[in-house]
Amino acid sequence: MTIESTSPSPRSVEGAGRIELPSAPEELQSALAEGRPVAWSEPLSILTYPAAEPSVYPMYLDHRVYQGSSGKVYPLPFTEAVSDTAEPREWQAVHLENRFLRLVVLPELGGRIHIGYDKTTDYDFFYRNNVIKPALVGLAGPWVSGGVEFNWPQHHRPATVLPVEHSIEYGPDGSVTVWCADHDPFARMAGQHGVRLRPDSSVVEVVVRLHNRTSERQSFLWWANVAARVHDDYQSFFPEDVRYVADHARRAITAFPRADRPYYGVDYPALADEQPGADRIDFYRNIPVPTSYMVVDSRQDFFGGYDHAENAGFVHWAERRLSPGKKQWTWGDADFGRAWDAQLTDADGPYVELMAGVYTDNQPDFSWLLPGETKVFSQFWFPIPGIGAAHQATPDAAVHVRRGARCEARVATTAPRRAAVLRVRNGETPVASRTVDLSPGRVESIGFESVEPSTVVELLSAEGTVLVRWTAPVAHSGGEPSTAEEPSAPEQIDTVEELYLTGLHLSQYRHPTRSPRSYWHEALRRDPGDIRTNLAIGDGEYRSGRYGSALAHAELALERLTRRNGNPLDTEAYYLAGLALRRLGRDVEAEEHFGKAGWDGTWAAAAGFELAASLLRRGRHRAAERVLDTLDGVVGHDSRRAVLRAIVLRAAGRPDEAGDLLRAELALEPLNPTVRVLSGHSYPSDPGLLLDVAFELRTAGAADEALAVLERLVDAPATAAGNVVPVAHYVAAGLLDLLGRAEEAAERRRRARASDTSWAFPFGLDAHDALTQSLAVEPDDVTALSLLGMLLYAHGRRRDALDCWERAIAHGGDDPVLLRNAGLAAYSVAHDDELAWKRYGSAIERAPQDARLRYEHDQLSERLGHAPSVRLSRLDGVRDLVLSRDDFTVVYVELLAAEGRASEAYDILTTRTFHPWEGGEGRALRAWDDVRESLGLVPADPPATLGEARSRFTAPQAVGDDGVTDYFATSLPEMLLFSREAEE
Repeated sequence: MTIESTSPSPRSVEGAGRIELPSAPEELQSALAEGRPVAWSEPLSILTYPAAEPSVYPMYLDHRVYQGSSGKVYPLPFTEAVSDTAEPREWQAVHLENRFLRLVVLPELGGRIHIGYDKTTDYDFFYRNNVIKPALVGLAGPWVSGGVEFNWPQHHRPATVLPVEHSIEYGPDGSVTVWCADHDPFARMAGQHGVRLRPDSSVVEVVVRLHNRTSERQSFLWWANVAARVHDDYQSFFPEDVRYVADHARRAITAFPRADRPYYGVDYPALADEQPGADRIDFYRNIPVPTSYMVVDSRQDFFGGYDHAENAGFVHWAERRLSPGKKQWTWGDADFGRAWDAQLTDADGPYVELMAGVYTDNQPDFSWLLPGETKVFSQFWFPIPGIGAAHQATPDAAVHVRRGARCEARVATTAPRRAAVLRVRNGETPVASRTVDLSPGRVESIGFESVEPSTVVELLSAEGTVLVRWTAPVAHSGGEPSTAEEPSAPEQIDTVEELYLTGLHLSQYRHPTRSPRSYWHEALRRDPGDIRTNLAIGDGEYRSGRYGSALAHAELALERLTRRNGNPLDTEAYYLAGLALRRLGRDVEAEEHFGKAGWDGTWAAAAGFELAASLLRRGRHRAAERVLDTLDGVVGHDSRRAVLRAIVLRAAGRPDEAGDLLRAELALEPLNPTVRVLSGHSYPSDPGLLLDVAFELRTAGAADEALAVLERLVDAPATAAGNVVPVAHYVAAGLLDLLGRAEEAAERRRRARASDTSWAFPFGLDAHDALTQSLAVEPDDVTALSLLGMLLYAHGRRRDALDCWERAIAHGGDDPVLLRNAGLAAYSVAHDDELAWKRYGSAIERAPQDARLRYEHDQLSERLGHAPSVRLSRLDGVRDLVLSRDDFTVVYVELLAAEGRASEAYDILTTRTFHPWEGGEGRALRAWDDVRESLGLVPADPPATLGEARSRFTAPQAVGDDGVTDYFATSLPEMLLFSREAEE
């Protein structure tokens, strides 16, 4: 079937102004006519609600519950508001098209697929949001719905609304791929995803490369978050072997597709008694509250969604051995959910998220990447025409088998298939057969009498290759899966092993409210020499910059590990000791430890890299090359090794070999920033990526190249992703000091002090070491002290952070950010209420019109027990600032009602527009109820301007009546900046 390439004109949503998609450029039209896919860059004008500028204050939200794990956002700036007014904006867009599909990728919004349109059925198989309307749902604030969002290394992705690097690649097989790569602000890992179309195929392939380019083991997850437009007749389908689905962290389960028990506060069996079929949670219309459910177990590789009104849908397929995660999320088909829909779109209606997890099957559920490790995988999506919900699918075809008095199998393929054979058999006995011509968008069917236990429906190519095969489902005999249990307190756990494993779970899954250290400390109290626990604590000490303590724990582990066995089974202790020794400047000892760590295959690649890099930094190029020779072609791919070898080859006068090596590496990773810089390609535009490149070049001993990259950061803009300029200056100063160029180093430190520090939130050990080294030279540098304090606070060294900030203040620092940080630490860490109040007061004197600062000041006032009347009197004096923030306004309304001024509160609630935030649902609604009660009015639904609606069901509560946060809570309204912490 030939389909002309035109601008798609899908059925419009009433009242929505649709995004106008341009036709392919004239120079690509011939390629399209010949059946080849094409891609091009061309901006799209999309009505957009701009997000506000981020807060200038670092947000330390370690105890914030977000998606069931830590909502820690530092070092990303946090954005707290979105405009109520939309305006057209030109968005950078990359368009992909072939005979059957039209896609749009938005690099400025995390590289998401914003549009997925099936030309054969005139159907958007991915939810097309015709506006960019952020709601405060993301990890760092704004988040937009629609299309496909790629979440890593946690959910929702830190870079979900930030720009990514991108490029277009044409493959020798005729495919076209749009590559996107981002900067992971937390661990500096590298994530690249390529959106690929092939000739004569309706399959969207997403090729993913996840690379841990750090020296530490890192946890991660990957969820591709697909949105689908829904209504009463939209069905989310899972494989037929799925019997149960689970909530986040498996805190609850229910049967699927018919919920057989209360779930998320909804008694589905009772609803089904009133209305038959109301327990079918595979239909959006039956789910009245925000709900997640994830497949507990399935042996199948596919799932998807089907629109029974439009007779179209889509399938996701990926190998289950890597991609077991299959999930649906919805805001719910009720007033509450529709209020959230209105926050995210103007006229495109509700959606569900059909999420596919790789190396994960739940949330929170994290896996590991070893240092230098690369994981590569693909995910596939394709639209399906009117076959119904797929009962089996492969990347080649999908089949639906209708059972009843007269059975029928309907099939659709993802590529043209002439003379394909559609047949039914019972065992080896033929039942029915047809030869059919198929192509994307076309449905063929075959009828047969009945489904027997041995019935097989299959579609074969003309050459006899099985394209898809369905077999009759087999009844399950096993019981239902168990739900998760909250771990006992450390003193109640019997064994050291269980204490260690419990702490590991809390660390790996980034639990927001319970620390692993209490379990590990209890383990060491019982057995001070336990190897695993010493390594776990030592690793934490190393990551916080306490290198001496990390080394001590590693040596304790080594003492027991090598007492009888000089060649231990696992050499992680040698590796950790090597890392600590390297940071302490004891390079020769570090190399000895890395050499021994390399005896173990698990750590050979990581240890070999560290050893080669250390030798390079010491100018031992031939020795470094010999180490690399033992790694390349033997252990897994690590692009960092290519960088080391290229530097070695250039030093040996072999630049042509270095160029060939770098070109081969770019063929694997087109957007690898360090390889691009070394090979002379364009520099990445993301300042964070450029700083990463400088760190990697410095690690490889290429000091001059690192300095050249750092010089490019001098004028880098401060953006919603942060500000790296001051840290870049301090890193350059440290390098210059090492090179004996003291005057240039001092000039760099002067430039750091003179630079704009807005959104400059340093993080990571390289920044830690640069700031520490600078302070060793100039201990009264207020800027370095302030920045180091922010970094230490984020790394868990709260008392050291407070000391840095107080030293900065003693040396004349009076920046509002510095004073606010010191006040926060005084309350939370030192428990010095008087100092906390003093520091906040000083910050407000410097920035009296800062609404965020005023809000935190009032939150501190509440925690210090100030009377409501006192707080209200203070807020009355800055009423305009109060009303500029949703959270502050809610607090103000509550105080007005409590102090007998409910009519004023009522006026505010009925005239001001609010934007709810995920985890903060219900705050404005509770204020509405309290105000009406204070006025003697009967309960009533809130106005639309409140941004929220009432739910008739009670969902699981994050905080119990006793004030304790539920261990399994998935979100928590409070940001928890002010949280008393025990001494470290």
